[in-house]
Amino acid sequence: MGFDVPEPYKWDDSFMVFYNTLDEEHKGLFIGIFDLCKAPDNQAAKESLYKLCADHFSTEEGMLESSKYEEFAAHKTIHDKFLTDLKGVVLPISIEKQTWAKEWLVNHIKGTDFKYKGKLN
Repeated sequence: MGFDVPEPYKWDDSFMVFYNTLDEEHKGLFIGIFDLCKAPDNQAAKESLYKLCADHFSTEEGMLESSKYEEFAAHKTIHDKFLTDLKGVVLPISIEKQTWAKEWLVNHIKGTDFKYKGKLN
């Protein structure tokens, strides 16, 4: 199921998972994707987005694991695939790949991350 992608592309309260650290990091992911789309041939923007994602996924996975979240393995697999796919993105990033990244984040938060709301320590 696809969720509406906000325009302009930025985090809003509809993306809240109600864990301050994760909400703040999600805001950063929106900014990272926006920045890469704004400068589609900027290698530094791509590397920054990759690092933001890797760092956030590490934080989130740590919280999932320490809370013994039942869908941890599947969630981690989704993160790992996104990082692999992002690493393979060729610059300048095409409109198609920009749309993919934007949609992935929106759908991941609202479709996957929302499942852990209220279940983490």
